[in-house]
Amino acid sequence: MSIVHVLRRWNTLRNQVLFVFLSVMVIVLLIVSVMTFRPISSMLQANTEHQIQQVAVEASGRFDSLYEQVNMVSKLVTTNKNVQNVLLRKYYASDVSFKDRQELKGIVNTIQANSDGISSFELYTKQSERILPLDGASLSGRMKDEWIAQADEAGGRLVWIGDDPTDKNYFLAIRRVNLMEEHYTTGGYLLVSMYRYYFQFANQQLPSVADQYSILLGRDMETINSNYAGSLAAIMDHPQQMPIVALGDQQYIMARQQSAITGWTVLILTPVSALYESVHVLRSGIVYAGVIGIVIYFICSYFLSTLITKPILRLTHTMQQAIAGPLTLNPKINTVNEINELNSTYNQLVKETNHLIKMVYEKEIIRNRSELKALQAQINPHFLFNALDALRWSLEEKDQEEVAEQVIAMSNLFRYTITRQSDDEWVSLRDEIRHIDNYMEIMKMRFGERLHYDIQMSDEAKQVRIPRLLIQPLVENAILHGAGNKKGDCMIMITAGIDEERGQMRIVVQDDGPGMTAETLELVKHSMTSGGFSAYGDKRSEQSLSGESSGNGIALTNVYQRLQLYFPEQEASRIHIQSEANQGTCITIDIPYHVEHHITHVSDSTRLNSKY
Repeated sequence: MSIVHVLRRWNTLRNQVLFVFLSVMVIVLLIVSVMTFRPISSMLQANTEHQIQQVAVEASGRFDSLYEQVNMVSKLVTTNKNVQNVLLRKYYASDVSFKDRQELKGIVNTIQANSDGISSFELYTKQSERILPLDGASLSGRMKDEWIAQADEAGGRLVWIGDDPTDKNYFLAIRRVNLMEEHYTTGGYLLVSMYRYYFQFANQQLPSVADQYSILLGRDMETINSNYAGSLAAIMDHPQQMPIVALGDQQYIMARQQSAITGWTVLILTPVSALYESVHVLRSGIVYAGVIGIVIYFICSYFLSTLITKPILRLTHTMQQAIAGPLTLNPKINTVNEINELNSTYNQLVKETNHLIKMVYEKEIIRNRSELKALQAQINPHFLFNALDALRWSLEEKDQEEVAEQVIAMSNLFRYTITRQSDDEWVSLRDEIRHIDNYMEIMKMRFGERLHYDIQMSDEAKQVRIPRLLIQPLVENAILHGAGNKKGDCMIMITAGIDEERGQMRIVVQDDGPGMTAETLELVKHSMTSGGFSAYGDKRSEQSLSGESSGNGIALTNVYQRLQLYFPEQEASRIHIQSEANQGTCITIDIPYHVEHHITHVSDSTRLNSKY
């Protein structure tokens, strides 16, 4: 079975409806998925980054709180009255009894017991003599000289030292004790020992996030606390706020928060995979929802397409049966309104078609009879022309040349008007002028020598094709209402020329008859466009003013309506009438001389003979 045959077999209305429904569903799902996924994924990513940064902020705030607690407790010790008195006596080189030192130890121990994270306090004089504890060790042997210098430079503020050189399980901080009664001069130093676990990260990891690292760096970027064992040199000086850094073979997003109080920096390293985990879940949810939606929509579309196409298939089967025999009605079916309307329309069409078949059959019989009558009628003009020719030769034999010429003109006139009724409706301007010339010769039989006419046309205009009998009605009106209503000689002028710039041919018919007043002229123009006149001032329902031109239809209204049919794209003012009382009348017609373009609007029979 070929591919073309398979495609043709599947090219059914139901499959097309199903395909269109599914395509629309897929496109809608794609658009909704894209419009939903991008903002929500960006929002989830932003929320995750904000959460990671918030973890760093909370951890930094916690360390600030712990540091501030140590600062307050140590400040409470340095400002204690007993501590000030002991250091003041040492400042003046007075002896401090062992009892006073024991009493001072009890006070310091009480303060230490009420604070968390502090292991011990060590109090030293300005001369580095240890007062507390009671073992008499020297400060210079305990700490480095630069840390004592840092305490002096801090001027009484708590100075972070870092790891205890003697025990890595403790941190040390130092603070200078200022004697308040001696204008805050240096009275000694307080060394604070703190547990290392005191500065641990307290459950700062994100839920369900593995391999997250929390790092606390000091003011000089030394490590205070960290659960990452590797080197941090490559990430500590990164310029971005939340950069993506590589540790080993895995990438991490680093949240950084520096404390304005301690100068410490908290680094939270979270795997990038954890950042995009919610995005992956969202993508999977959209995909699963889309697949389920397509399946459900496919089932619904299948039943809907079947519901639509089943009545149509039944109607199609009925139509196919009509090919082999007479048109039969399709049985009435119960379905949606549109299908019921289609079925009803088909049944009505069958009734109308059967009726038309009967009418066509009857008209075909009538047409055959009419053709027989038409063939018989063609014999009548033949006998007429033969009779006129016999009359002409008879008159010439009797030397009546003038009457013979009139008979010739009448014969040509009849040939032009009678024998060409079924020919092309378009003739050359030369033929039309020749017909007018014959008509004028016949009119001279009535008006005699007082009727004069002059015909002028350019060589280019002679070959232009125009509608047959377009000029003759205008010439007839000029004669009947010009010469017919005027005493003495009357002149009829007919001119035809081509305007190359406008692409039109102008035909002018002018007489020097009695003319018309302005009111009569307006009435003629209005009646011409509305179809109420057949000649100058002649109502179709009345006799002509001269009594010689009744409403035979070949007049201004006839010419105007024919021009509308032949040249529908022309302006309504295609006929221009100018007339004044006792000055004659001039009628001008402007038509395109490329008439083969306009003939297509009239009839198919004119297309073959439209070229000039």
